[in-house]
Amino acid sequence: MTRLLASVTGPDEARAARSAGADIIDMKDPAGGALGALPLEQIRRCVEGVRAHPCSATVGDLAPDPALMTQAVAATAATGVDYVKVGLFDPVAYAPCIEALAPQTEGGLRIVAVLFADLDPDPALLPELAGAGFAGAMLDTAHKDRGGLRSHMGIRQIARFVAQTRALGMLSGLAGSLRLEDVPALAGLRPDYLGFRTALCHGRARTGGIDPEAVRAIRAALGRCSGRSETATSNHECMA
Repeated sequence: MTRLLASVTGPDEARAARSAGADIIDMKDPAGGALGALPLEQIRRCVEGVRAHPCSATVGDLAPDPALMTQAVAATAATGVDYVKVGLFDPVAYAPCIEALAPQTEGGLRIVAVLFADLDPDPALLPELAGAGFAGAMLDTAHKDRGGLRSHMGIRQIARFVAQTRALGMLSGLAGSLRLEDVPALAGLRPDYLGFRTALCHGRARTGGIDPEAVRAIRAALGRCSGRSETATSNHECMA
């Protein structure tokens, strides 16, 4: 079943998203960039507020500096999150960072690489990530005002990303200004999770607070496409 990842900015939003059915609570500062990082203490408070619930956190839109990246990953992991998300804005420039993070994955840290559909991501990077021990890879968008994931990549491209990531033994995630209307097509590809922020907020404003009803609506849509809802839709609809 494809899980719902909800990006939140603080403990109150984290609890609201968890109570409304989010499977993974993702800590991120939407005002700080594509992967804006929250203060470490804020992340720690979020983790404590949703005890025993799966959590992830971003390290920020960092420059391709191996020392900076490894330090940020270690500090974020120390807050107690299950997964640490790092953005690879330029695969070539960030290659040394991937290599530098390998000892951390060997030590047990679960790191998820974020590639950006609007920055022409290179699928050849996926085997490198798997070889470095990354726990997962996800697609997102770097520029939130230039359209969502599906405006930059076709469904077949996205499907290949999910299939390749799965074949390499990594978790796969899809995000990037996703809407409720995107759920049937994307869930039909069977990624491990779909990530949302704007669609979960009051007034569909990225910097607005979490709207529990919006979370429930997307949770229900995922349930229908997984066949676990009493009002399950057909397989044809979920692949539309």
